[in-house]
Formats: sequence, structure tokens, C-alpha cells
Amino acid sequence: MARWIAGLDGCRGAWAGALLDLDDPGRFRTGLFASVAACLDGPEAPLSVGIDVPIGLPDRVIGGGRGADRAARAVLGASGRASVFPVPPRAAVYAETYEAAKGLSRAHSDPPFAPSIQCWNILASVRAVDGLLRGRPELRSRLHEVHPEIAFRCLNAGAALPRKKGPERAQGLAARGRLLRAAGLPEALVLARPRGAGADDHLDALAGLVVARDILLGRAVPLPDPPERDAHGLPVVIWAPAARA
Repeated sequence: MARWIAGLDGCRGAWAGALLDLDDPGRFRTGLFASVAACLDGPEAPLSVGIDVPIGLPDRVIGGGRGADRAARAVLGASGRASVFPVPPRAAVYAETYEAAKGLSRAHSDPPFAPSIQCWNILASVRAVDGLLRGRPELRSRLHEVHPEIAFRCLNAGAALPRKKGPERAQGLAARGRLLRAAGLPEALVLARPRGAGADDHLDALAGLVVARDILLGRAVPLPDPPERDAHGLPVVIWAPAARA
């Protein structure tokens, strides 16, 4: 019987996706999905999906934010903690304009902070996933928050990697590809970047796939441990793959 897993990463108005059958690693596919539900409800019906988007929203942000974000920054250290942006309070996530989001975030955080424009630009994806999991609670056991840089750091025995952008881009992408192969992903899958997805988007989706596998196999690491819950019962946890020596 097939056991499909998947990884998803936001990509130019869609989701870059990678799917793999754990029982037959020769069976896989990559592609762009118009929505998260399109992947979950697709013919493979993946049992475990790692997605690079915050799940579980705070009603009020205190100090360093969600426990998952504080734990993730601790893993990444000074060289990578900036990649874990503070998740705004729920009211700000659902604001209709950026100006409204900034005001609502300041009103529901201590110390007050406002989301960056980069954060605002991804909040539509956060709302979509939040609405999906609140409307379809049965999906909560299948869709899991991941952070690609956490995954790659764990696969690299805790060591930092070259950046995926800027002068180090080629070196950084190559290093992440090697880690994915070493983690057991088929070479053909690592090379199967879907048309319309950036190279970094594809690699991040594959990182989510590795974490989804480890979740299904019961060896993934929750950050924090134990996971927390938001006011709607959604898990507040970033999952990391099993550490490699």
C-alpha cells in the first residue's frame, strides 16, 4: 500500500510541491499547486505534509513571540535567527490593509511591534492555511509547520550553511542538494524542479518532505517540546528532522 508524503513551499502565487511514496521511492512527482488543499486532496492524498508557513496564531504576542519561533531561533543561532520572523497576533494577520495590520499588531503585542512589509506579503498564505485547518480539523494530523533552514541545519549536524541568495547562492544551493541526497531522497527527485518554481523553492519543498517523512516515522523533533496550542486548538510547533551526525 502506498504511503505518500509531501513538502510545500510558497512560490509566486502558488505552492511548489514534492511528493514521494515511502513504500516505493521510485514513485514521486513535483509540481505547482494552486492551494494547499489541492495537494492534500490530490490523488496521492499524502499522509504527512511539511509546509513552510506558520500554523497556530497567538491572540497576543509577548516577548519573543510563539514558543516555536523562540525555539527555532535558538537552533539557528545568531547566523540564522533573522529568518524566523515574528508571527503577528491573529487580529493583525486578518487585517484588510497593511496599515491596519501594523496598528492591530502594536495593540496586541508587548512590547509593541509591527510586521514588516515582507511579513505582510505572506500573510495571505498564513490566512489560507489557518482557515483550512480551522474549517477542516481532520487535516491537522496531516499538515505540519516546518522551517527549511531548521531542517537543513539539522541535516548538516547543526552547522551553518552558505546562504541561498547573493554571492553564495550557487554554493548554498549545491550544499542543500547534497544534504537532501544524503538524507535519502532520490537523485531524480532532487533534480526534478517543477517549471515555474525557483531552485530555492524546490529545495525548501524537499526539506519539508524530509521532515514530513520523519514525522510519519515518529522520529521528528518538535520545537518546542511539548508542542503548544493556540486558542483554536491548532498546534504551535515547528518540526525538525531527526538529527544527523
